Parts: sequence; structure tokens; C-alpha cells
Amino acid sequence: MTFSEDPDLQPILLGQFLSMYLVTVLGNLLIILVVNSDSHLHTPMYFFLSNLALIDICFISTTVPKMIVDISIQSTVISYYGCLTQMSLLAFFASMEDVLLTVMAYDRFVAIYQPLHYSVIMNARLCVLLLLLSVFVSLLDSQLHNLVALQFTCFKDVEIANLFCYPSQVFSLSCSDTLFKTMVIYFVGAIFGFIPMLGIFFSYYKIVSSILKIHASGGRYKAFSTCSSHVLVVCLFYGTSIGVYLGSDVSYSPRNGMVASLMCTVVTPMLNPFIYSLRSRDIGSAFRRLYSWRI
Repeated sequence: MTFSEDPDLQPILLGQFLSMYLVTVLGNLLIILVVNSDSHLHTPMYFFLSNLALIDICFISTTVPKMIVDISIQSTVISYYGCLTQMSLLAFFASMEDVLLTVMAYDRFVAIYQPLHYSVIMNARLCVLLLLLSVFVSLLDSQLHNLVALQFTCFKDVEIANLFCYPSQVFSLSCSDTLFKTMVIYFVGAIFGFIPMLGIFFSYYKIVSSILKIHASGGRYKAFSTCSSHVLVVCLFYGTSIGVYLGSDVSYSPRNGMVASLMCTVVTPMLNPFIYSLRSRDIGSAFRRLYSWRI
């Protein structure tokens, strides 16, 4: 399905999506470059941030390049296996971002709740193990979606009411029992989405309770400022992805679904580097040091 069938709008849409893709890739690559080139940022927090930036590049690369090509050649066709591949990659990178945001919340929890033991708890080995755990959980999530989709042998329609092959949209095309599809969507969503979200909520509950015990207002502000970027990214990610994944056939609007999909897979990865750059003094200082060194 296309965002607009008006031929006069196609060049505008092509330019917009290409610009957003380039801004996203360059912005996140700059975050990775700054974090890896500045020794002041060689900490667990920025280790996970650089991996989150890499995931954002991969996330948007599963959808937007295909859209740009489709707009260029005036095509809206995707093969069955191509659709399954895109769905699997979307599930993998979305789950990876989900778990990484949870890990980053845990990192902030340890930094504020147990600051004296932070360097001991969040050692390099644990950081690598948490990253590998994120990869494993994400692979399991994407393969579960694929295994369920491969069980469908009959489809009632061949048109996806979205710009991408989202799991909920692919499952809705099946002729099989809708109860089974609904159970799969909600079960997988609960395991790989709701549980990490609970982990984030619990971490921030402990963070807020710890910050409120700080008597100095300057200390409270510093503690809150270290979490503000992460909170904004979490709200942006969950606010767009929940509705896209759990959209039901009854209340689903194709137009609203496409807007939500664009917000989740295009706008969110594009805004993340700006949020961290503007809200993090360490990133801003590293940018200035890198710029002065290049000059």
C-alpha cells in the first residue's frame, strides 16, 4: 500500500524519505563516531547508546530503502519471502531496541541507586553479556513471528494495509482462526514487550525513590538530567510501537496505521541522536572536542 497515489506527490515523498533516511544514518553514525573516539565516553551508558544508534540505523534500513525504490519505480509489490524477511528483521531490531532500552534503564538504576559500586557492577564483562542477551532475545522474538507466519497456508487477501510487513498486518491476512492469531500477537507482545517495559518502570521507580532522598537540589537536578534523554526516547519508542503492533482488525485504520508505522520506524530512529545530543552535556562536549580536533 502506498502513502499517496497522486503522481505529483511522488517526487516530494521520495525527497522527504530520502532526506529522513540520510539524516538518521548520518546522525546515528556521528553518535557512534563520537562515543568511540572520545575516551571520556568509554562508559557502560555510552557503550549501550552507541549500540542503540547502530540498531536505529539497521531498523530504518529494513524499510525506507525499499520505500524509496518503490516510489522511484512506481511499484508497491513485495514477494512473499521478501515480506517474511522484512517482518523478521523489523521484529528483531524492534525487540533489540526494546531490550537495549531496558538495559540502559538498569544501567541508570545502578548509577543512581548504588553509585559507589557502579564500576564494579557494570563491568565490561556484564555489559557484553547484556548485549549478547539482547541479541539472543531479539532472535527468539523474530523467529517466533516467522514460525507462526509460516504455518499460514491460506490468505484471504494479498494487500497489506500498511507501508511495511508488520506482524499484526501479515497475520491479519491469514484465513485461519482469528483467535489463534490474536493469542499469538498478545502472547509474544507480552513476553517481549510488556516484560521489558515492566523492567523499565521498576528501574525508574527505584531511581525516583532514590533521587527524592537526595537533600541537595543540585544533586537532584544532576540525577534527573542523566535520565531525561533515556526517558524521552522510551516514551517515543513505546508510544509509537504499541499501537502499531497491537492494532486490531476491527479498529484499525489504514491511514492511521501508516502514520503510526512511519513514526515508529522512521521518525523515532531519526530523533534519537538529536535527543541525546541536545540533552546530554557529555555528548555535546565530545562533539566540540571532536570538531576542534578535526580543525
